Amino acid sequence: MESHPHTLDTPASGGTVSYGRVAQEGLDVSHGVILYLEDICVDFDGFKALNNLTLDIGVGELRCIIGPNGAGKTTMMDVITGKTSPKSGQVFFGQTLDLSTMTEAEIAHSGIGRKFQRPTVFEHHTIFENLELALKVNKAVWPTLFARLTGQQRDKIYVTLELLKLEKLYKRQAGLLSHGQKQWLEIGMLLMQDPKLLLLDEPVAGMTDAETERTAELFNSLRGKHSLVVVEHDMDFVESIALDGKVTVLCEGSVLAEGKMQTVQNDPRVIEVYLGR
Repeated sequence: MESHPHTLDTPASGGTVSYGRVAQEGLDVSHGVILYLEDICVDFDGFKALNNLTLDIGVGELRCIIGPNGAGKTTMMDVITGKTSPKSGQVFFGQTLDLSTMTEAEIAHSGIGRKFQRPTVFEHHTIFENLELALKVNKAVWPTLFARLTGQQRDKIYVTLELLKLEKLYKRQAGLLSHGQKQWLEIGMLLMQDPKLLLLDEPVAGMTDAETERTAELFNSLRGKHSLVVVEHDMDFVESIALDGKVTVLCEGSVLAEGKMQTVQNDPRVIEVYLGR
């Protein structure tokens, strides 16, 4: 069922934000926000990678993050996933989970999945086996690794295969897939773990035009079912998934501009630092 967005006024983002109404079991999102970053500062030997960064992501929202190299996009994801500790500021997942007090593993288990630029799949295993391994990764691995799949687990894998449009290739070794297919498989592996929030770092880098178009279809189908944060340089791709949602432009570690794609494209500051180059 398609999510119907509504708007809330949120001081953190300085305006109205579009949110999807999606129930999140076990996570307090009663205010309609799944992720809060407030006044985040990250300092690397005097260089401010993030400088009082403040933003929030709505439940079921697909948020695109753009900006020039060095804007702080990857550092922001590192902070969310616990890889980098901020010098100051707060990071909350839902209303109550303070990510700054949690380990990387605890954050992953809480429902945040991260996709890096390069695909990481088990190349000597089939597509089906990759999804099966991902399904069991959060459990006691050795007792379950060789256990027979339940009907429900098998159904979940087949639903994911169809979503990825890889159902006809399920017996193929992952190492034989194209770059785009590997990217989709890794996204599928994240989906097997029922993430509430997906962080996707330059997901279409290196893809063909056809693969990029298919990835846009995939992301748009996930909108509302999961919350997605997509960092990307390909503006045509961003436009194809941003739709009427919000795009955030980072520059020098903080938010330079925020709004619908057309609004940020026409912002003179954005044109000067990024889009006009």
